[in-house]
Amino acid sequence: MNILLLGYGKLGKIIGEIAESRGHRITGKINLENRQDLDQINPEDVDAIIEFSQPESAFENIFWGLKRGIPVVSGTTGWLDQRAEVEKMTIESEGAFFYASNFSIGVNILFKVNAFLAKLMNETTEYNIAIEEIHHTEKKDAPSGTAITLAEGIIENLDSKDSWNLSGQSPDSEQTIPITSKRIDPAPGTHIIKYSSDIDTIELIHTAHSRKGFALGAVLVAEWIKEKKGVFSMDDFLSF
Repeated sequence: MNILLLGYGKLGKIIGEIAESRGHRITGKINLENRQDLDQINPEDVDAIIEFSQPESAFENIFWGLKRGIPVVSGTTGWLDQRAEVEKMTIESEGAFFYASNFSIGVNILFKVNAFLAKLMNETTEYNIAIEEIHHTEKKDAPSGTAITLAEGIIENLDSKDSWNLSGQSPDSEQTIPITSKRIDPAPGTHIIKYSSDIDTIELIHTAHSRKGFALGAVLVAEWIKEKKGVFSMDDFLSF
């Protein structure tokens, strides 16, 4: 299939390499430096878009593809205040849009375990909850989309929590989950969910050793979404 890459940083380059290794053709590699070349792309020569750009570019990139009837797979975080508009456009245009805060299979297993543990924690009030995430210094948004997804998974399943905040930006409360964001090179991504009490500590940890897991997941989703219509997530893609 023919794949257009919108966003060609470190992760975009790995996505391109994996896509080509699986027999796909990259029809364009667009980033901020050559954004003007996007309008020279022939939509009929694109089967799917993989969009890993910047928060300020994501909305425009996604709309560009949807308006031209091209399925869009996006992993960019930091723009989700406009997500409802994208999903509305997808439905109205009978297009296809897939968003995930993280395309790693391992991280998506972590999401499931995180939600299950939060549900179990309704049986006790002894634990304080905190989330920590570590990424490379080029990641602009904080907290990460993955950390936010983890916090939302806790909030949905643990009655005592109703919100999250970025540590240091607003006062903590008993109902709030604090998220600490660190930017340290060359870390591709570590996420820690910690339940602490006077008796013991329970931790869920996922550490990415490279960006390959994220990149492969995005390519697999692009292969999967090619003939589909609608708004999708990793829950639709994965069978667990």
